Amino acid sequence: MAHIDYFFATVSPWTYLAGTRLEAIAARHGATITYKPLDVLALFARTGGVAPKDRHPARQEYRAQELRRQSRKLGMAFNLKPAHWPTNPAPSSYAIIAAQAAGGGDLGRLVHAFTRSCWADDRDIAQDDVVRACLSEAGFDPGLADRGLLLGAETYAANLEESVSRGAFGAPFYITDDDERFWGQDRLDDLEAHLAILKG
Repeated sequence: MAHIDYFFATVSPWTYLAGTRLEAIAARHGATITYKPLDVLALFARTGGVAPKDRHPARQEYRAQELRRQSRKLGMAFNLKPAHWPTNPAPSSYAIIAAQAAGGGDLGRLVHAFTRSCWADDRDIAQDDVVRACLSEAGFDPGLADRGLLLGAETYAANLEESVSRGAFGAPFYITDDDERFWGQDRLDDLEAHLAILKG
């Protein structure tokens, strides 16, 4: 059975635009997923990237155009300048880590609930009530927002170190168990094609 390690950031617009397509692809090919939220700005700093606000104006303008194009192409509501961005990604990331450890809900839906809250619903995913609402929406105990904070902090830091060591440099980033790497929501079709090859 194929496996995908999914490195992502809850504050990334590109993670939002991935929607739940990864989960649909994994289901079609019998693949499993491990969710690895991380601090994408720290990842940029470690791997030669630049935070969006510090990029050359030409790059910032292109990013804005591409985000608009991709959201239209996918038919997804999108706010280029959300009210609560940037915000602290740690609380939502810790909640995902706790939910993955606890089980019982839909992790893909949880990730999408957080990213949609930021990029379409103008909600602050650092706030406790938003974290709880997203957990509930995805079928998890909202009390997970209060538990496992130490595990969350340790795993969040470890995910960053692992991403750097395995060659990731952005989000979303998908790495298969045979070390094929795919960067960006626009590479999900390529990931699916690779999984089809693995199935023979």
